[in-house]
Amino acid sequence: MATKKHHKKRQKKRWLHQYRLVVLKEDNFEEQFAFKLTPLNVFVFTTLSAIFLITLTTIFIAFTPLREYIPGYTSPSLQKKAIKLKSKTDSLYQITQMNERYIASIKKVLTGEATFESIDKDSIYASLKAEVDSLDLTPSKADSLLREKVENEDKYNLFESATSVKNFVFFPPLKGQVSEGFDSKIQHYAVDIAVSKNTPVKAVADGRVVLASWTSDSGFVIIIDHGNQMLSVYKHNAALTKEQGDLVKAQEVIARSGSSGQLSTGPHLHFELWNDGNPIDPSTFIDF
Repeated sequence: MATKKHHKKRQKKRWLHQYRLVVLKEDNFEEQFAFKLTPLNVFVFTTLSAIFLITLTTIFIAFTPLREYIPGYTSPSLQKKAIKLKSKTDSLYQITQMNERYIASIKKVLTGEATFESIDKDSIYASLKAEVDSLDLTPSKADSLLREKVENEDKYNLFESATSVKNFVFFPPLKGQVSEGFDSKIQHYAVDIAVSKNTPVKAVADGRVVLASWTSDSGFVIIIDHGNQMLSVYKHNAALTKEQGDLVKAQEVIARSGSSGQLSTGPHLHFELWNDGNPIDPSTFIDF
């Protein structure tokens, strides 16, 4: 026990034992200055200096542009740009998904698979929004403003002044003999107009071409969106003069009549009108 106490005293004495650090001139050994030191003082000073240097280095790395030169750190400006681009990408992705689903629903009109609700843009957007919400995506305020701006500039909302079917003024796509009229009971949602081949087919109102394609049943088909969820469909054409995405004016030639497609039995125009996902009788608004 006495040996243990004696050892502790020796250790304490060693830590507190004073030393003298002297700085001398090399040529004449003249004393310049001297320091009285103990091992404890040296240990404390070294520890505090190390902590100070570590803290100072951390502050420089965290709050100054110097961190850009350290591997693994990125520029704050680049991070902000990346976050902004990510928000824009998310918004544009949702708008693209909406438009793609809308176009896919429009294509069902060509095959006769469409129901009254199948090309209802609001229901399509609502269903897609529900799918996105299930992923727990919480947009920021800036992202919400961007989405609103993109939606307002959406290519399918060109004619926001239109408020109902009654506000539209329709021109006949061509003049001819009506060979078969609109009949919802047999799901003939169109008016068939018998005309000679290569008769110019004209747009019934201003709009944008959302589909210009070929199908085996309907031949050359063109669909125009007139805004306010009003669509006009022209089937069995011999050729098309417009492409998808083109803007057209009322009475502008968009195709030439013919008898293309397996469901056609002679030169005629199969013309349909759809509003808000529902087929309407074209003869109610147009004198053929």
